[in-house]
Amino acid sequence: MLNYTLRRLLFAIPTLLVISFIIFLILDLAPGDPTGSLPLTIPAEVRAKIREALGVGEPIHIAYVKWLRGFFIYEPLHWLDQMGFTIGDPSSRPRIISFATRGPVVDLLMERIPQTLWVVGLSYVVGILIAIPIGVISAYKQYSWFDQFGTFISMVGFSVPTFFTGLLMIVIFSVQLGWFPSVYDTTLEVNSLGTFWLQVKQMIMPVTVLALFNAAQISRFMRASMLDNLTQDYVRTARAKGMSEKVVVLTHVLRNSLIPVVTVIALGIPTIFGGAIITEQIFRVNGLGQLLIIGIQGSDFPLVQTLTFLFAILIVLFNLIADIVYGMLDPRIRYD
Repeated sequence: MLNYTLRRLLFAIPTLLVISFIIFLILDLAPGDPTGSLPLTIPAEVRAKIREALGVGEPIHIAYVKWLRGFFIYEPLHWLDQMGFTIGDPSSRPRIISFATRGPVVDLLMERIPQTLWVVGLSYVVGILIAIPIGVISAYKQYSWFDQFGTFISMVGFSVPTFFTGLLMIVIFSVQLGWFPSVYDTTLEVNSLGTFWLQVKQMIMPVTVLALFNAAQISRFMRASMLDNLTQDYVRTARAKGMSEKVVVLTHVLRNSLIPVVTVIALGIPTIFGGAIITEQIFRVNGLGQLLIIGIQGSDFPLVQTLTFLFAILIVLFNLIADIVYGMLDPRIRYD
């Protein structure tokens, strides 16, 4: 397993380099200008100087190497400096700078990650905790009222877009009933029981909207996988040996049924860090999803490039984690 993991990590390096160059090339060819939002009264020569100061217009290979060096060398060295391990002269290391804020992109991302993890991350965990039991019970009690009701809720949760369910919850629970705030207050500091309750109240609606969407998809995969395994020969053999139904379902069938579901869950984890773009816009959550929209609208190419490449790294990483978990769940799988 260790050799397989090391091989996959080494193979991921050229893969990520190719992905980063493709992203950089697409953004370089995309229409847009970081000076496009400036007033039209600014003279052309001043615009040209601003573009030069931002590094816009450099040859693509030079700009790409600068960004690559900043992402893989200067930014890690900066965080080592923050932890007290200084290597070289920190003032001589240019960082990746946002066109819009003129501040380091990585610092901007670190400010937004906690909000995204609180809302999107918690909703994903809640969705998994709801989906797996529903999928297991629905498959075991196929065509029962529970299965029919679970199928209906799953179809609704998966088919109805999050912007509709989000707006519907705002109208009902914020406007009509006044139970929860419609706008997420990212400046709220939790330092007492009262502020903790306010934090819980403002998280309920966005977490519920995203948890319903995630649970709908995962529960259907869980149900289909359970139904496939319940008819296998090893299940009949286990029952013939006198094993209790609880042991057969929860020990043997559930373990094998989780193998394909692990892929869905693992590949969905990077979307947590990507943020829920639509839901964050509806509830005004200042997360990474909203930050990506702002970067695209403002042609902030360093921000979009860095954020998009981080998503690619997470996808490659969690693909590897999913393969490793396969081997833990199924002893037949060996990576020798």
